[in-house]
Amino acid sequence: MAHRNDSSQIKAVLQPEDHKEEQERKDCSKEDSCKAGVLALSDPLHSGTSGPYGTSGSSRPSAPFGPSGTEEEGAHGGSEWSVEKPNEDKSSSCCSLKDLKTLSNCRDKLGPLTFSRTHAVLVDVNAFNRQRELVAQKGRDMWLSNFVKMPNSDSSLITKTGFWGPHPVRRWDVISKHLGDLAEKKTASVHDVEEAIMKYNPKYKGQWCFDALGNFVKCVPDTDNYFHTLFPKIAALALRLPKYVSKAIPLLQREKPASITLSQTQISCLLANAFFCTFPHRNTTNANAEYHNYPSINFNSLFGNWTNRKQEKLRAIMHYFNVMTETSKMPQGLVTFERCVIKDVDISSWRSCKEKMRELHVSSGGSIETEGLGLLQVDFASSWIGGGVLDTGLVQEEILFLMNPELIVARLFTERLTENECLIITGSQQFSCHSGYSDSFVWLGPYEDNIQRDEWCRLQRQIVAIDALHFKHRREQYNMRKVTRELNKAYCGFQPHRPNEPDIATGKWGCGAFNGDPQLKAVIQMMVAARARRGLAFFTFEDEVLKQELTQIHHLLVKEGTTVGKLFNLLEDFCAGPHQSGGSHMDLFEFIRNSLRARSQL
Repeated sequence: MAHRNDSSQIKAVLQPEDHKEEQERKDCSKEDSCKAGVLALSDPLHSGTSGPYGTSGSSRPSAPFGPSGTEEEGAHGGSEWSVEKPNEDKSSSCCSLKDLKTLSNCRDKLGPLTFSRTHAVLVDVNAFNRQRELVAQKGRDMWLSNFVKMPNSDSSLITKTGFWGPHPVRRWDVISKHLGDLAEKKTASVHDVEEAIMKYNPKYKGQWCFDALGNFVKCVPDTDNYFHTLFPKIAALALRLPKYVSKAIPLLQREKPASITLSQTQISCLLANAFFCTFPHRNTTNANAEYHNYPSINFNSLFGNWTNRKQEKLRAIMHYFNVMTETSKMPQGLVTFERCVIKDVDISSWRSCKEKMRELHVSSGGSIETEGLGLLQVDFASSWIGGGVLDTGLVQEEILFLMNPELIVARLFTERLTENECLIITGSQQFSCHSGYSDSFVWLGPYEDNIQRDEWCRLQRQIVAIDALHFKHRREQYNMRKVTRELNKAYCGFQPHRPNEPDIATGKWGCGAFNGDPQLKAVIQMMVAARARRGLAFFTFEDEVLKQELTQIHHLLVKEGTTVGKLFNLLEDFCAGPHQSGGSHMDLFEFIRNSLRARSQL
């Protein structure tokens, strides 16, 4: 790749050297880490390095990705914000977390709740706007390719064998009979649950197993074991589907920006049906299946093939249903799921972008979900929304969906995300708290979610799901086509969709299992936040070295007035370096420091 921004003078100053591959440290899997103070930092512009690929005074271990974890736009006026404050460490341009703008600071009026061609509302908007009543919007069944095919549809049939031979019957009649029998019981066993599910899913007999659910119920101590009385309540909740959801649910299809707003009660009913595996046409993933491009929604994969991970997952799921089947505890609010798409004309020209770095808060302690509450929280998503939440997956996205189970319903109607799309969820409730990550994950107990609601009765929690690229080999990411893809993906999620938006809470997006370079992903997200004119809270998940180095590099970029376009040019030069031909890994932050130092000497 040709160098566009290197003059012959700069090239004469730069003396590339190979940099040895640095050893990755193992993931620290503790959720609530101690907050470390800001380290004293030296001026990175005058560090003793010899060239953009030269070695620095210390090596940087990069930690695998784990769960990690903004001021009003009018206050900044769209101009460059002031970075120097009295009594502030002059080697840091970072801000404190409280300086970032949260949803509670966004005072824009939403206006009445309304539906449109691209916004489906499953509650009666007139009843809601007049009296804040959550009544199901009346509608009719739509057994069409662009709507969710519902279990209670007259078009959903099952073949029964009787005296006159095989004949089709309405599947909901079979579901109602067997779940009705279950709902009438005071207590029910896992065997009762299995027997009911298999009555209307007969083709999967011998394929589906329920050992994970069975072992889970057996291993939970009697003092916490309320599941035998809960199963009938979940069945009763599932059977309320015709009453709670009478309007057809549109699918959020690829390349079509659209949103769905529904009540928390409606979500609980849909998830109760997912628990009892009632959704038709959703049990196979082969390439010819109708919903092959959608995530799974029925819970059968969660119930089989016992692991310790599934035990903790089921504790979170069962706690959610325990709350939602108690009428006195059932929350009365709305949740909105919005699929956002950026077209080619909306993608900024990164090379010519004149925006400069925005506010940055960096912390090695805390998490996106806790300390980042009130900010736009980044879900390090799979393109299949929710990832492996209904199977064995248990990293940041799956944990987020387990603590906020209402997010799982997105799998019912959200088609796999493409490269220029994201999903924004506003109003989901947190029901549980946890510790650990992956194999160390443990459900700790209930969580009381007391955050405020907006004018549409949505909790002031906003989550954006953006999926990073998965690199089989780490060196694959140092390619400008892939860097640009990540820039555009993040921009889809970070760009303001309304005049007044909160700042962003993020971390090591796409690092860890996806093999992303934490330094590169941090730079990409800083560039996108700058382009979107939003501040950033970056949680390094106990990676103190990354915290220190990111603080340094941000200070340097602010001090030098580096624009997004200039930083993009530096990434082009970095990606054209020795690792393109199989050379050693190079430290991006060091390259940026040395490149800016070279320019300062001209």
